[in-house]
Amino acid sequence: MNDISVRQNVLDELQYEPSVNAAHIGVTAEGGVITLTGHVDTYAEKLQAEKAARRIKGVRAIADDIVVRHAFDKKMADDEIASRALSILKWDAMVSAAALTVTVRDGWISLSGQVDWNFQRRAAESAVRKLSGVRGVNNDIVVKPRVEPTDIRQKIEAALKRRAEAEAREIRVSVEGGNHVILEGTVDSWDDRFAVENVAWAAEGVKSVDTRLKIA
Repeated sequence: MNDISVRQNVLDELQYEPSVNAAHIGVTAEGGVITLTGHVDTYAEKLQAEKAARRIKGVRAIADDIVVRHAFDKKMADDEIASRALSILKWDAMVSAAALTVTVRDGWISLSGQVDWNFQRRAAESAVRKLSGVRGVNNDIVVKPRVEPTDIRQKIEAALKRRAEAEAREIRVSVEGGNHVILEGTVDSWDDRFAVENVAWAAEGVKSVDTRLKIA
């Protein structure tokens, strides 16, 4: 599929996506790399635009240069955003809010601290990124498992075979330093890439995952 077709398909998908106002979003394509430009009203909308672009066949990478430009009456003070972020984290059952720190500057939320699992790290970011007034989120939360890693590579490979044995044969799993996982190979789509990455993160004892998977 050539770049002109990929670009048009991304534009059509953005128009089709009900959570995105595509009127102020521009798209360029070169060698399967999509660049998104323009502006949207919320950070959540920016993420939805990127997600829509990832659904398109032929998209191999995305440069997201969309700017969050709040309407004047929607702007909120950093201290109010911080207060709301702390509150929503406290009420999220998947997040250990006591172990996290929230700072806000010019609408950008920075999360720091430590958690036992990557799903807790992602849950914290997901909880705050939809708040009104947020322009972006820096997730600096560190995953520090409580358990010692054992046979991580074998566990991940077994899990991949259980879920998609044919695709698993195209994926190479290696482990460095006992708990740093490296994924290499080729998958068919962004959804497959995220699915494989999630399988790796689900292995007990994993501290980090370096995803080097290429989109076919």
